[in-house]
Amino acid sequence: MRQLPLNKIRPLEILFVHQNFPGQFLYLAPELARRGHVCRALTDVKNKRTSSIPTWYYKHDCQPVDPRAARLGRSYAIHSDRGATVARAALKLRDQENYVPDVIIGHSGWGETLFLKEIWPEARLLSYAEFYYRGEGADVGFDLEFRSPKFDDLIIAQARAAYLAQALLHADVGLSPTEWQASTFPPSLRSMIKVVYDGVDCTKLAPNAEASLTLPNGKVLRPGDEVLTFVNRNLEPYRGYHIFMRALPDVMAARPQAQVVIVGGDEVSYGSPPKQGGTWKDIFLSEVSDKIDLNRVHFLGKVPYSTFTNLLHVSRVHAYLTYPFVLSWSLVEALAAGAIVVGSRTRPVEEVIEHGENGLLVDFFDVSGWSRQLIECLAEPEHFLALRQEARRRAIAHYDLHSVCLPRLVRLVEGG
Repeated sequence: MRQLPLNKIRPLEILFVHQNFPGQFLYLAPELARRGHVCRALTDVKNKRTSSIPTWYYKHDCQPVDPRAARLGRSYAIHSDRGATVARAALKLRDQENYVPDVIIGHSGWGETLFLKEIWPEARLLSYAEFYYRGEGADVGFDLEFRSPKFDDLIIAQARAAYLAQALLHADVGLSPTEWQASTFPPSLRSMIKVVYDGVDCTKLAPNAEASLTLPNGKVLRPGDEVLTFVNRNLEPYRGYHIFMRALPDVMAARPQAQVVIVGGDEVSYGSPPKQGGTWKDIFLSEVSDKIDLNRVHFLGKVPYSTFTNLLHVSRVHAYLTYPFVLSWSLVEALAAGAIVVGSRTRPVEEVIEHGENGLLVDFFDVSGWSRQLIECLAEPEHFLALRQEARRRAIAHYDLHSVCLPRLVRLVEGG
């Protein structure tokens, strides 16, 4: 692994603030510590993730908000309340431990950074600006199967952005992982944002001919096997799980040897839970269960990262869908692994995949189009060798953790 040269500036006191730390700062925080900076983290006491970075904890009791009283301010009330909790924890660190950071790096998504400038006005505040809610042009109203947007929905989506705008206005600089995500912010705020991707370790993801994956039924998959993969944190409409499942009957009928491996939990990361109860996973599985060979569909749930990388190494074709929303790391990781990636023709994906060059694109809602493209890729993988090679080449050139992303992130933090 190639490492950055150590800095020649004075060590900085750097505070990371993230309710799920390390979150997006998984690699950045240890790298800054390696370079001699004094890094600490402040996170929610409920966060059970581990890190080598010394960590303080705050305890936040989320108070229920009466929607009739708060109305459009409900989201702001919830997130600013957490921001106040974090500010009180920061005040205690300042007054009781004499802690004063030079740089604060925090995620704006939960309101945690809203009031930190009131505690440490001289600190440089870097706000991770992941997504700006809007009434049109993004996720709201994209998938009319689940909700046709009414006027109130547009207002509510726009109102949700209030705390995000405040967080960025009070920061010194914003950080967004992709150009499209940065573009969701209005022009006056977009001008504050630097676009630097979080980075994926392309060395660890390099194709591995010796990889294998043992399924729950004991079957062992290896590179070269006919394997179709689908991965997300949770299986839900925002990530196209319903479209993928509806494409499977034709795919599995045409490819009787194909094994389908699906990774993801039963919870809801984005959007709403099913109105009828149950889980999205079971709802869309039951929709097609009598049309597919269930012995060849394998749900692994949430898996360790080592299992995920092995899955990419044995995958012949990887499907990735998303609403116009935050881009998943798994898409870039699949490209870095040299997989044949079929992605949805939505703007976050189009920023990364050029159709026919480093991947393939299908309209999000075109179920029959998905079936046809997946069948072709499974049947004739040798026709896509150049595409796979280009996928990995571009991933290394634009998204590699060590050669591209970490150097840019470090410069942003150290350079001011």
